[in-house]
This record gives sequence, C-alpha cells and structure tokens, in this order.
Amino acid sequence: MKEQSSIPVTKTQRSAKFVKTGFQIGGNYIKHYSKKLFNPQLTNDELNEDNATDIYKSLSELKGSALKIAQMLSMDKNILPKSYIDKFTQSQYNAPPLSGPLIVRTFTKSFGKTPEKIYDKFNLRSTNAASIGQVHTAELNGKKLAVKIQYPGVGDSISSDLKMVKPFAFRLLGMSEKELNIYIKEVEERLLEETDYELEVKRSIEFSEACKNLNNVVFPTYYPELSGKKIISMDWIDGHHLKEFLKTKPSQELRNKIGQALWDFYNFQQHELRAVHADPHPGNFLITPEEKLGVIDFGCIKEMPDDFYYPFFSLISTDVIKDKAKTIEAFRKLEMIHKEDNPEQIEFYYHAYREMIELFARPYTSEVFNFDNPDFFAQLYSYGEKISKMAEFKQARGVKHFIYVNRTNFGLYAILQELKAIVNTTTYKPHLK
Repeated sequence: MKEQSSIPVTKTQRSAKFVKTGFQIGGNYIKHYSKKLFNPQLTNDELNEDNATDIYKSLSELKGSALKIAQMLSMDKNILPKSYIDKFTQSQYNAPPLSGPLIVRTFTKSFGKTPEKIYDKFNLRSTNAASIGQVHTAELNGKKLAVKIQYPGVGDSISSDLKMVKPFAFRLLGMSEKELNIYIKEVEERLLEETDYELEVKRSIEFSEACKNLNNVVFPTYYPELSGKKIISMDWIDGHHLKEFLKTKPSQELRNKIGQALWDFYNFQQHELRAVHADPHPGNFLITPEEKLGVIDFGCIKEMPDDFYYPFFSLISTDVIKDKAKTIEAFRKLEMIHKEDNPEQIEFYYHAYREMIELFARPYTSEVFNFDNPDFFAQLYSYGEKISKMAEFKQARGVKHFIYVNRTNFGLYAILQELKAIVNTTTYKPHLK
C-alpha cells in the first residue's frame, strides 16, 4: 500500500479536505442522476460505491477521529449500504501508513532520539495502520516488540473533525441534531482518551493484570519506560486477525474456543470490573498459533456507573422484563421513556424497547447460544432498520452510556457471528442488587 508522506494537521487544511470530498460526492450524484435519465431502473449500487470510495479515501488521509468514525460505522452493519461497510472495514487495520521520515520525527520529538538509538532494530515500514496510529516491529535485548506510534496532530484535531463529520453523519445516520450531538460528545470524550497513550499504557497494564486468569486469553507485556505521549512499546504477539484466521478454515471446536474466550473476556469486564474494552473491532484481536485470543489494544475503555449498570442488566438477565411496571421504571431510569411522555407515548416506547431488549438479551437468557444463527441477526438488523425510519426515534432517547455499551455488545455479537461460534453464556453473569 502506498505510504503517506504528510497529514493535513491544521483546521484549514482538514476543512479543505472535507470540502473537496463534498464536491466529489456532489459530482457522483450528478453523474448518477444523469445516467438514471437514460436508465430509470438503475440502482444506487454504483453511487454508493463511488461515494464510499471517495469518503474513505478522504478519511484515511485525514486519520484520527475522522477515520475512527468510519471504523465505528463499519461495525454497524444495519446502518450503512454494503459498499460503505466493505470500504470502511479497511480502517480497522489496513489504512494507508505514514512514511518513515514522519515516524522518525515523532520519535525525535518524544524521546530526543531516533528509533535506531532506542531499539536494537526498528522496521520503518509499518505492519498495521489504523485510525489513531500505526504499528512497527522492533527488537531489544533479543525480544521482538510492537511499537505503536500515534499520527501527528490526531489529539488536537478531534473536536474540529467531529464538527466537520456531522454533515456526513446526518446523511448516513438520519439522526436528529440533538441525538447526534449527544453521540458526538460521548465519542469525543472517548477519542480524547484514546489519544492519551500514557493513559492507555496504564489501563493496558491494569486490565491485562485483572484479566490474566481468563481461559485462552493472552496479553502483551507493556514497557512504560519505552512509551510516551505518542508512542507505546509492548511485546509482539504472533497471530492472525479474524479475517486471516477464518481463511485457514478452522474447526468448529476451535471457533467455539476462540468465541468462548471472547465472550468471557467481555463479560468478565462488564460484570466484575464494571469497565469494558469498548472497541471490539477485529483489528484489536489476534488468534495465536497456540489457539488463544490475543488482545492488543486497550485504548478505548468505557466505565459503567451504577445508575446505568443496574437498570440495564436487570432488563436483560432477570424477570424484570416480564413485569410491565418494573420495565417502565427501568426505562425511565435509562431515559428511554421521558417524564414528559404522555400515556400513548409511554405505551409506544414500552412495546418498542421491550422488543429490542428481548432480542438483544437472547444470548444472555440462553445457557448456550449459537451465534451461527441467521434468523437472530436478521431480526436484529430488521429491528434496527425499522426504528431508524420511525419519526418517534428521531429525538434523543437513552442515556449517553448506551452509545459505547451497545457498540461493545453488538460488536461482540458481530465477531461471534463471523466466527459462527457456539458459546456458554453463563460463565460471567451480572451482579444485581
């Protein structure tokens, strides 16, 4: 893949990139409707493909929060046309990498030394490039290391980038402005944390220590003395990303083993730590030659406060959902039903959200769940598509914690679906008062 020699860093440069992309998309629409004059049966497939290509190219060159949004959208398979999903999925671990001179400059700014003076060996060509940074291999004292380097200007551009992404999000997501603002505010807070590599090293050490006794889950060792604000050094873990792993045609037994490790990893955190690795895209995991799940990124952590945890998990793991009054009470605590709603609205949202919760909770209410279940996912995506078209859901509903908790759990479900895994869902259960 062609390396990138510079990143637009200033607000003016990044804004110009968005404007240029807007013009390209406008041109795609003109081309599409010109063709449609002569062929009324023409579908939107080519238009979606052209738009997805132009938007992804622009976001991948901008890096940072702009590309992170593409990564997040690629996981929401019921929101976007397939061409967007296919293109945006590249952002998970296959974005255009930065050139060697930019990498050396980052090291010099961080440590006052070039990488060759820090490590015994350092490969200037990256192995993986994603939204916030890219990974290089290095060696020190006979150990192979993974060195993650943050793109220049990423942290400084988050707020302005998200404002510029809003018009694209309006078109793609169809949210109301109030709802979109809540979404963007929560995303901004998490992204600012993701660009704090010193915080990430601290969390990575804490979480890998807390989760070290989980079956078939492994973590790299982190080196704070070789890390800084823009650089993280850790042990290299050999393994395949999900896509590569599935190409090896693993047995059902191995799929189940990795799926169980993934389920345990997430539910242990949710219920024992009350904070969870909230970035469940395939680029953050490796399947090792020893048939274990390697977790290689703790940049995005979502903490779950009591006033969210208790009402939410009481709905999906107890009999509360069978009691209408208790269910409505939980919906009120979670701001899914508002205090100013009239009786007709309360009834509408009660039924709509109960349908959603019962669907979402199906794995939690089964002792063993087969994620190779097309009917389950068809119902999930169909429900998402149905409510996205309803006027009643154009206003903001639900506390902000839903954004990353839903993303975490639906992302987990999506990976387990790709694995076609059968898992025991009783290993780590909610702790409820």
